[in-house]
Amino acid sequence: MLPVMPSLASSSPALLLRRAAAVALLFAAGLAQAQFVWVDPKGVRHYSDQPPPPGTPPARILKAPGLPAISVQPAAPALAVRSAPPSTPLAPANPINPASPATASTPADPAAAAGAKPGAKAPQTLAEKDADFRKRLKEGQENELKAQEQARIAAQKTEHCGEVRRAKQMLDSGIRIADVGADGQKRYLNDAERAQRSARANAMAAECR
Repeated sequence: MLPVMPSLASSSPALLLRRAAAVALLFAAGLAQAQFVWVDPKGVRHYSDQPPPPGTPPARILKAPGLPAISVQPAAPALAVRSAPPSTPLAPANPINPASPATASTPADPAAAAGAKPGAKAPQTLAEKDADFRKRLKEGQENELKAQEQARIAAQKTEHCGEVRRAKQMLDSGIRIADVGADGQKRYLNDAERAQRSARANAMAAECR
């Protein structure tokens, strides 16, 4: 004859509490012994001393030897959002007739919206006007100095070329040309010296053309 087990209804509340605590301790001990915790594709969490199946993503492995325990909820599948085809842009609604697209275009240029002519420059400030005046004044002074330097060089060249032409005319005339030597004595050029000076005068006159 089998022994009759006492029913839960006949047990005292203290006995029931001790049994519940024992069951909880056994369950906690089993979870503590589990070396691997992972979540399968269906969202079910598994506790085992065996590693998860091959191919389990690392994000679904919540516990493993050498890996700190983490609590990760399975990511919900993203909802697919259907977007309008790029070839059919949405037109803004017409405030007068919502059924038809708007026909009036908003000017992109704020100057056009204010009634200014497209491309018109904004009026200069006082500082900008002063800077522009100083710039033009400096450029004018530089141009004037440059023109004066060019005029001085041109005058020197004109004077030099005039002297070269007069010397050439004297050498070509055939008259005797006197020169003063280093000793201060006057003497006349011989034919060789005359020819040498004449060749040099011709070269300098060619540069003056």
